[in-house]
Amino acid sequence: MPDREPVRRAPRVLAVASGGGHWVQLLRLRPAFEDCEVTYVTVSAAYRTDIPGESLIVVNDATRWQRFQMGVLALRMLWILVRIRPQLVITTGAAPGYLAVRLGRLFGARCVWIDSIANVEEVSMSGRLAARHAQLFLTQWPQLAREEGPEYRGSVL
Repeated sequence: MPDREPVRRAPRVLAVASGGGHWVQLLRLRPAFEDCEVTYVTVSAAYRTDIPGESLIVVNDATRWQRFQMGVLALRMLWILVRIRPQLVITTGAAPGYLAVRLGRLFGARCVWIDSIANVEEVSMSGRLAARHAQLFLTQWPQLAREEGPEYRGSVL
């Protein structure tokens, strides 16, 4: 009987962003996911037209002042992580991305936070919170890089 090579599955990626510029920046990363099984998570069903034929899950958005909505979002994100079991969580922010990174670590996923290009003067609050949970924390601006993070590795987006 000939030896068979094991079948390699594509890496499972959970790509998360809230709306607006966060979503646009996440879409700019799509070429990096070419050989991956990607599930996108965002806050608007209208974004489905941006990724035809790809998997999209819509969640509610929330702010730090909306505790109930944040709780709903956390439970929803937990359920998504249980179902998808991603090997990589990557996000451009904000609240859905923070929760994906925070909870993704519990499932053994590698987590990447790319702070929004709009944050020129300081790192976002979500980024600061996510920094201790992400294995890679990137900024788009060299003046925001610090030894303890975030890192600047060129203009990513």
